[in-house]
Amino acid sequence: MEVEQLRREIGELIGKRAYQKRRVTLASGRESNFYIDSKQVTLTAEGIYKIALYILRLVRKENMDDVEAVGGPVMGAVPLAAAVSALSRADGGGKPLDIFFVRPEAKGHGTKSLVEGPTLREGAGLLLLDDVLTTGGSVLKAVHAVREMGCRVEKVLVIVDRQEGGRENLQKEGLQVYSILTREEIEKAAGTS
Repeated sequence: MEVEQLRREIGELIGKRAYQKRRVTLASGRESNFYIDSKQVTLTAEGIYKIALYILRLVRKENMDDVEAVGGPVMGAVPLAAAVSALSRADGGGKPLDIFFVRPEAKGHGTKSLVEGPTLREGAGLLLLDDVLTTGGSVLKAVHAVREMGCRVEKVLVIVDRQEGGRENLQKEGLQVYSILTREEIEKAAGTS
């Protein structure tokens, strides 16, 4: 399956299952007249497979050879990272990718870790994933947490860019931002733009 075909199919899934035209308060605290409940897609076999395959193909196509692990903020990045990692082990097209994730706050017990992942060490190249990008706050928190560990993060990939300043905020931090879809594309597909 070609990358562009995957992107169209992911767009259809998001438009049908995840896009909701209603008033909602977002994690950023902003009010919005639409919501993207990505879990309605990422927690289905079809959705997570297509999204993970898209991400892995993009990693291979863009020659992200320095990437050793994929992950990001809990909860949005966890299913994405797990699926991409599993596919990377099976695809034979490059090195397998491990997983990492960043909690909202450090655990109060056990290792008391904010960040979890076996590949995290000085100089490790990471691709940060998330489901929906609004202002970029949770992504930046995750980027800072892994950079404090000495890891390298230069690229971020999200399923949906809400086009509300997040891309620009991440770019100010020197991050290259990829999105599978934008709000504009989803609204156009849903017939609400």
